[in-house]
Amino acid sequence: MEIVILAVVIAVVVIGALGGLVVGSRRKKPLPPAPPTTPDITAPPAEPHVGDEAETPREEPRRTIEEVDLPGGATVVEEAPAPPAPAIEVPEPTAGRLVRLRARLSRSQNALGKGLLTLLSREHLDEDTWEEIEDTLLTADVGVQPTQELVERLRERVRVLGTRTPQELRTLLREELLTILVPEFDRTVKTDSNLDTPGIVMVVGVNGTGKTTTTGKLARVLVADGRSVVLGAADTFRAAAADQLQTWGERVGARTVRGPEGGDPASIAFDAVKEGIEAGADVVLIDTAGRLHTKTGLMDELGKVKRVVEKHAPLDEVLLVLDATTGQNGLVQARVFAEVVDISGIVLTKLDGTAKGGIVIAVQRELGVPVKLIGLGEGADDLAPFEPEAFVDALIGD
Repeated sequence: MEIVILAVVIAVVVIGALGGLVVGSRRKKPLPPAPPTTPDITAPPAEPHVGDEAETPREEPRRTIEEVDLPGGATVVEEAPAPPAPAIEVPEPTAGRLVRLRARLSRSQNALGKGLLTLLSREHLDEDTWEEIEDTLLTADVGVQPTQELVERLRERVRVLGTRTPQELRTLLREELLTILVPEFDRTVKTDSNLDTPGIVMVVGVNGTGKTTTTGKLARVLVADGRSVVLGAADTFRAAAADQLQTWGERVGARTVRGPEGGDPASIAFDAVKEGIEAGADVVLIDTAGRLHTKTGLMDELGKVKRVVEKHAPLDEVLLVLDATTGQNGLVQARVFAEVVDISGIVLTKLDGTAKGGIVIAVQRELGVPVKLIGLGEGADDLAPFEPEAFVDALIGD
């Protein structure tokens, strides 16, 4: 038994020794020669080591920073230059502006003045002629009551005068037209406050009459007279009204206070007056909405604007803008606004586009307040202070 165990041990030792020789022989077997090296174009470049030169090979042309693409496809964007500030315009002086625009006015009103002079120059002024004179005045929108008064005075003076030379008739007609225009009216736009605050002017009227444009042109009139102006864009219901007013203001260096479209007009008016007080401005002009859907809504809105503004200071002027081409329809609008707010002055626009200059007489008689400004064209400086004498002279010519 011992002999068998000894034989097994010897066999295990022999097998182990033979295995070691085999492994040893395998480890000492020479490796096959390496294949010839070729550049691997897919392999990433080796990382540089400390001390390696990092400069671009001299045979490769250097690129400028503009030629190098930024990561993620980004490109270098040059910053756009800031837009230049709009040039401040110098408006025409207002003194004598209506005289300078007299030719434009006389072209549109020629039918009224010349027609009256022609009728009055007839050899026999019978009833038919006086009816024609009445028709001429009514067609020019003078109004029924003012027409009757004017014709009665003309008839009386012609009867007393006896002779009727062309110059006498012209003088007669001029005097009567001036009388009916009420030359004693104070036509100054009130922009001086009795308090230590800016003068506050509220502009009202139906949209489409040129209300916002008139507000901008009025700013030019005031700037031309040496006043500083703040504009309040309180017409928030008409698209682009605030943009339009701001453009007018920028042209003469007037700041415009505005709010979001559809915002509260009273809040904007309040902020405009506050801005005017803080900036030490001479005048604050407030452009209001001109909707006439219902008289009640209009009354509430304008009444609220007036109340809020007067928390700062009382209104010095409320100007009603009317389109002269609408004739008697303009009188209907005038009545509505007169019931809503205390109108203190009238602005007649587009007077050069109608032969119905008698609307000046009619609206003054209707409201009992003076026409203070008239618009005679699309130009920026075509808004003129109303001067009765210059207006009559344009009507009847030289």
